[in-house]
Amino acid sequence: MRILYAIQGTGNGHLSRARDIVPILQSRGELDILVSGIQADVSLPYPVKYKFQGLSFIFGKSGGVDLINTYLKNNSKKFFSELRELPIEKYDVVINDFEPVSAWACHLKKKPCIALSHQSAVLSPKVPKPGHTDHLGSFILKRYAPATHHYGFHFEAFDENIFTPVIRKEVREIEPSNNGHYTVYLPAYNEERLIKVLSKVKDVKWEVFSKHSRKPWKEKNLNIKPINNEAFIKSMASSEGVLCGAGFETPAEALYLGKKLMVIPMKNQYEQHYNAAALMSMGIPVIKALKKKHLDTIGHWVGKQRGIKVEYPDITESIIDKVLENAICLK
Repeated sequence: MRILYAIQGTGNGHLSRARDIVPILQSRGELDILVSGIQADVSLPYPVKYKFQGLSFIFGKSGGVDLINTYLKNNSKKFFSELRELPIEKYDVVINDFEPVSAWACHLKKKPCIALSHQSAVLSPKVPKPGHTDHLGSFILKRYAPATHHYGFHFEAFDENIFTPVIRKEVREIEPSNNGHYTVYLPAYNEERLIKVLSKVKDVKWEVFSKHSRKPWKEKNLNIKPINNEAFIKSMASSEGVLCGAGFETPAEALYLGKKLMVIPMKNQYEQHYNAAALMSMGIPVIKALKKKHLDTIGHWVGKQRGIKVEYPDITESIIDKVLENAICLK
C-alpha cells in the first residue's frame, strides 16, 4: 500500500504530532511525506519527499495572524504549480493534516482525501463553539484543505470520529517536576510586548520561547530563548504552569502533564477561538489578549489557580489502523 502523509508546516503542532504518527504509517505501508508551509520551528526527523510552499499563515507580533503579510507571501501561481507537480494518482491512500496542496490535488482529480487533523474535529457540530461568528474563519476551516472523509483530534472525544490528543513520546516519557517557573509560548507576540506585560507580575520567573529571538537573553524576570523542541519540553515539564496561545498540541501536553494552564487565542485565527471555548468548558482560564488590563487575571492565575491533569491514553496506533482500514474500504 502506497501512503502519502501530507502535513501542514505552519506552526509546530502538526509536525510535532507527525513525529509519533510517521513510524506507525511506515510500518503499515510504503510511506512518502509531504510538508508545506514556511513558519515551522520544529523539524521532522524523517525524510520528506515533497517540500512545498503551499499556503501559509504568517504570525504577527501583536497577538494574531498578520493578514497583510499572509496575503503578500502566498503565491497563487506557485500554489497551482505545486498542485500540478504532485503525482497524487500514484498513491493508494492520502492522509492529510490540514495541508492544502495534496487536499486540492485530490479534490481536482476526484481522489479520496482522508483528513486526520485537529481542524477536522473543530468542524463537528458537537464541539464547544466560540461566542462570536467569524465567516472568513469558518470558510478557511472548511475550504483551506478540503477532504472527503474526516477524523479529528480534540481535548475530549466530542463526536464519533473525534479522538483525544496524540501526546508525543518525549512528553509521555518525561517525569514532571516543579521548579517554580512559568513556561511561555506566544509566537504572535514580540519580546517587547511580553516584557512590558509579564514583567509586571512580580516574583514570577518566566521562561519565554520566542519565534523572534535568535539567542537566549534576560530582561527583568524573563528568560527569553529561541524555539527549541527539547528545551521547550524540558521547560514545560519542570514548570509551575504554561501560558500559551490557544493552539492544540501545547495546551493538550500541559493538561497531560498536570500543569497550570492559561491560554490567549490569536486574533484572526478562528480555530484557536474554538479551542478556547473547549478549554473554558474544562475550567481553563482564557484571556483575550496580552495586555496590562488583564494583569489581575494573570496574577490570580499565578497565585491561586490549580493545575488540571487529564489522562490522555496512548491510542495513536489504533487510530491509524481504523483510518487505514476504512481507507481500504473506499477503494
